[in-house]
Amino acid sequence: MPLPLLALMLGVFCVGTAEVVIAGILPEMSADLGVSIPTVGLLVTGYALGVTIGGPVITMLTVKRSRKALLLGLMGIFIIGNVVAALAPNYATLMGARVFTSFSHGTFAAVAWHVAALMSPPDKQATAMAKIALGFNFANVLGSPIGTFIGQQLGWRATFVFITAFAVLCTLLVYKFVPRNLSTGSETAVEDASLREQLKVFRNGSLQLSMLITVLAQGAVFTTSTYLAPLLRDVGHFAAPMVGVLLIVFGIGSVLGNILGGRAADANVMRGVLRAQAALLVALLLFWVASPHQLPAVIALFLFGAAGFSIIPALQARILSVASAAPALALSANVSAFNLGNGLGAWLGGTTIDLDFGVRAVTLTAALATSLALILSLAMWARGRRVSAESAALDKGTADTALPQKTQ
Repeated sequence: MPLPLLALMLGVFCVGTAEVVIAGILPEMSADLGVSIPTVGLLVTGYALGVTIGGPVITMLTVKRSRKALLLGLMGIFIIGNVVAALAPNYATLMGARVFTSFSHGTFAAVAWHVAALMSPPDKQATAMAKIALGFNFANVLGSPIGTFIGQQLGWRATFVFITAFAVLCTLLVYKFVPRNLSTGSETAVEDASLREQLKVFRNGSLQLSMLITVLAQGAVFTTSTYLAPLLRDVGHFAAPMVGVLLIVFGIGSVLGNILGGRAADANVMRGVLRAQAALLVALLLFWVASPHQLPAVIALFLFGAAGFSIIPALQARILSVASAAPALALSANVSAFNLGNGLGAWLGGTTIDLDFGVRAVTLTAALATSLALILSLAMWARGRRVSAESAALDKGTADTALPQKTQ
């Protein structure tokens, strides 16, 4: 991986780890702060809401800033927030620090994706964005377990010290390796555009539909992934210690899927989106069939991880292709769409279980959400082909009219 992309990926790894690591140290935080575990769990909700709301707002307020300077500034916010979290004397201060930290998350991820695209040729942009998204994969596979181990051995505050130290390293890498001047001619025009002009990008029906598809597709992934532990234990009858090993299998699949999704989108963005969603639908149905049988369940889990994470670079590449007038702003809004999908998926899975359909049925609920996303994507693809055909016919008619008429 080129060093500039590695620096950006490690930055995304930092912000991703900060988001998910709380789940592993809930008991330690609850005991030390004197609040219930569900109350500590709200720190995850507060962070997610900060990402969803704060990301687009921060991006709007910084549209004219240099991309590199903005990345460094966002890492500064992230470092300050984690230092305050590590020193927080009470729950209220910790919640405030978490929300403050979250303001850097959405914009940093969006700008990192945008910068990766700017540094890459047009036919490699999705692959470059997939490399950045690996940071989120590694946050789940490595960052969260490492942070949990540190918190259990040295106290939960040590987890935030670890995140802060790694964030300082990432900041130095971004400063050292990310180019200062990233603007192309079109990018300069975007930077010179006013905020009002950039906001007009959200009037684009294709962008609106693409973000809705992101919510549904990501929601489908989280409908199942949120309940993987009970699905594996209660349906697959795996022993509790095996669940951690199986989650590593899921993580390996997610890394592979992320890379393959980027390559497919490089070849053709819309086809990449369609293939990723079709693969997710097939993987979910296979998981439903295989989940009571241990060896097939392991294979299905790996395929679900690969298909579930192949959608990220494909969907981000689609956003970039329809929002050239304000790419960073649109990507930041789509990060919020991914977070909305996370919340929607957890709710859909929980509702499925509460309605007594059983934990196994979460895969079918996820398949329904994927089907809806796939139908919308097919409609968007068909509309794009129709518009292209009409445009080509119009151009041909104009050219034919311009030809000199033969004399009789």
